[in-house]
Amino acid sequence: QVQLVESGGGLVQTGDSLRLSCAASGRTIYSYDMGWFRQAPGKEREFVAYIGRSGATTSYADSVKGRFTISRDNAKNTVYLQMDSLNPEDTAVYYCASTPTILQSPFRPDMGRYNSWGQGTQVTVSS
Repeated sequence: QVQLVESGGGLVQTGDSLRLSCAASGRTIYSYDMGWFRQAPGKEREFVAYIGRSGATTSYADSVKGRFTISRDNAKNTVYLQMDSLNPEDTAVYYCASTPTILQSPFRPDMGRYNSWGQGTQVTVSS
């Protein structure tokens, strides 16, 4: 099973950018589909973005489409989430997740499809 560690969170202002990283160990992520999720205070964890194992396929939640970009560097065993035009509604703990299953489009936002999770990194956007 792959172990995941997120980093790159912090406190920023509205309109700023952040890049989150998810470093994997234990297994190469070449054989894993990857996702980013987030959980705001008092809310359920929600899907943010997905990337297929080759990097050619991506999916985004409507709330972040056009502002966030997911990417991966399999040689570095790392997945990234570039977040631009941040606003206070993006404040949350961001989690990286992986699955050895090739996920078809309807299943990519489903947390239950992912079997490894990181500990999360806090992103706070002030107004």
